[in-house]
Amino acid sequence: MAWRQHVPALASAAAGIRQASDAWDAVSDSFCDEDGWPIDEKCYADGKVARDAEAWKHVEVFLAHGPEVLAGVRAATSETDYAEGPISEDLRRLRGIDTTLEQAGQIQQEWDQVMALMDVSQPGSRGIYESQATEIRNSEGWHYADELSLQGPALARAADHLASRLDPGQSPQATRARVALARSTSVNRTASPASPPVSPAPNAPAPRRSL
Repeated sequence: MAWRQHVPALASAAAGIRQASDAWDAVSDSFCDEDGWPIDEKCYADGKVARDAEAWKHVEVFLAHGPEVLAGVRAATSETDYAEGPISEDLRRLRGIDTTLEQAGQIQQEWDQVMALMDVSQPGSRGIYESQATEIRNSEGWHYADELSLQGPALARAADHLASRLDPGQSPQATRARVALARSTSVNRTASPASPPVSPAPNAPAPRRSL
């Protein structure tokens, strides 16, 4: 996907997690008493399961596109971007997103392994246990989904701001090298001019012509 297609996908995924959370918050109190304890435990549990399932769909978008976008953002940012400017606050919010993506990715990997093990050890049992395993995955992933609902918009805004510096056809390593070269060029322009080359000695012998 082109770089500019990654950014709105992440922004939409972050908004989707927030919508799932807000929708649950709007009804969760109706299943509880005045002290916050569930009085309709089934409806309360079903509501959380639905919230977690909806949120995890958006987490998968971050797992698919987030690492590449994050690498590109970090390749294109300068020290000035972190210190000041329109995305300085967003960049600070991204400090923990590596852990969020890593832990969410581990949950997904464990789920994949469980499904593969079921297919091998208990043929035909996948349909019986997949729903339960998926519910566990989604429940464990809710914490990271909630984190991404805050970190995700910051990543999308920073990526959108830096898109003009990034070439979608180049790897993050190439982009990082180009940014470093630009910084080096800027420093060299402010340095004192180099001394003129030394003229050859007046009596230096002429070079011999090869035969």
